[in-house]
Amino acid sequence: MQRRARAMPRPHGRTMTEPSPAGRLPAITAEQMREVDRVMIEELRISLLQMMENAGRTLAELAISRYAPSSCTVLAGPGGNGGGGLVAARHLHNRGVAVTVVPSATDPDGVPGAQLATLRRMGMQIREEPPPASVVIDALIGYSLDGDPRGPIAEQIRWANTAPAPVLALDLPSGLDASTGRVGDPCVTADATLTLALPKVGLARAPQVVGDLYAADISVPPSVYTALGLNVVAPYSAGTILRVPQPMDEDQS
Repeated sequence: MQRRARAMPRPHGRTMTEPSPAGRLPAITAEQMREVDRVMIEELRISLLQMMENAGRTLAELAISRYAPSSCTVLAGPGGNGGGGLVAARHLHNRGVAVTVVPSATDPDGVPGAQLATLRRMGMQIREEPPPASVVIDALIGYSLDGDPRGPIAEQIRWANTAPAPVLALDLPSGLDASTGRVGDPCVTADATLTLALPKVGLARAPQVVGDLYAADISVPPSVYTALGLNVVAPYSAGTILRVPQPMDEDQS
């Protein structure tokens, strides 16, 4: 698998705001994150749409603050991770960035499908082939990865790894196992990763594909973490995006 050198462009004439460093954030497994999502949706009635909007908005904010891009290619998978990327595409478009969306599935189901339909109604660029851009967003696969990526998603990962632009991954670089840290074939090599809610254990085990790590608030109440036996109190008191120091201690829970 080809590896692209990490890049950290800092455009002249722009003030780049670095998110505050994170405090002690525990790392969680994919199974724990599934339980977080279940409690949020089934018990607290905080919808997937709400969480997806928070994820996508913070992803767009990090893309702007870190890269100040003039153009962006968003690689969007068919699930919740892809839905977050589609939300980010909308916010970036609204902020004047020339955005092209490349979905791995033309008609995704559920909330991601509704997000894609919104972008079509907005007249945004939606293409089958990814074009060059000043930044690439990887929103192909999140913590639900099962085995190596295949089909169109694998092709898009390989394209991202050969593109000259930096890649910003949502939650995890696509192809990385959230619990074990296994680097799949293929797997995105990211310049930076914005993980959601709490860092995933796998991120600590594969820093070579994660790049600079950030964490984003998707409005998970502390009581949800307490129910999982995690001591997490107001983790985002310093802001909705936090910088997570690397190397990260994977055994923080």
